[in-house]
Amino acid sequence: MGLNIDEQKAVDKFRQQVVEPSMTKLVVLDFWAEWCGPCKQLTPVLEKVVGEYADKGVVLEKVNVDEEQFIASQFQVRSIPTVYAMFQGQPVADMTSARTESQVKQMLDQLLEKLPINADGGPDGAPQGPSEEEIKQFIAMGEQALSDGDAERAVGIFQQVIEFAPTSIEAMSGYLRALIEAGHAEQAEAMLKEMPEDVAKDPAIERVKAALELSANKVDDSELAALKDKAAGGDMDARYAYAEAAFAAGQRDAAADELLAMIEADREWNDGAARTKLLQIFEAVGLEDEWVVATRRKLSKILFG
Repeated sequence: MGLNIDEQKAVDKFRQQVVEPSMTKLVVLDFWAEWCGPCKQLTPVLEKVVGEYADKGVVLEKVNVDEEQFIASQFQVRSIPTVYAMFQGQPVADMTSARTESQVKQMLDQLLEKLPINADGGPDGAPQGPSEEEIKQFIAMGEQALSDGDAERAVGIFQQVIEFAPTSIEAMSGYLRALIEAGHAEQAEAMLKEMPEDVAKDPAIERVKAALELSANKVDDSELAALKDKAAGGDMDARYAYAEAAFAAGQRDAAADELLAMIEADREWNDGAARTKLLQIFEAVGLEDEWVVATRRKLSKILFG
């Protein structure tokens, strides 16, 4: 990730206070500072309106830009007050222009009409979790975040899903793979070891095992560059080592291109090791993934003309 300790703490705090609640609620995110006069005028308006909309699933979170400079920079905050509406981990509206109660209410009403906000309560008054269909949507969202290379966001999404659906093997698979992609392979491996045997044999968890094995080949940038240079010489062992390291580094296109070229050059090399490795990558990414489907077409073209 390239984050220092303070930045990582800021990300973790933001995920807990904003991203996770936004999985089922609409979070109004207010960027402010003590010295900001307009902020002091707007914040009470937001507090009053959001308080009135609390039973509709709306909550307010304030971010002091002086104390949370890293988070403010990620949102490219150039002036304050800046206000965003967050849902399912993403900004869905810029509410900065709304400065009066009526304007804030109007924007919230428009958003609540369009978004599946979970504001209902159960028999004991506790909030109900998302429906089965919403769980599927959240899992798909997590998988998309993984596909986009945003592993930390995927961790947060799958973690939230597991809280509501702890028996979902798909959610657990996504969570473990996100941990691996985010650089927390040891944590994922420890969780795998504690799994019941019948769960560990599920195809979704087998994907995790494949991803974990592939992650073991991760090297730093200088080592990866050295492997790439060595692979350019044409030695098959060197090319294979580079492909493994490239995938572990998140460069799946480079890894697949190298393996495909190796298969085209000598598909029988080392008992078909390049093809076996590519199939392992397919399993780790997911056979239904668009990238896998496209890469499998390339493989078929090489194998069958």
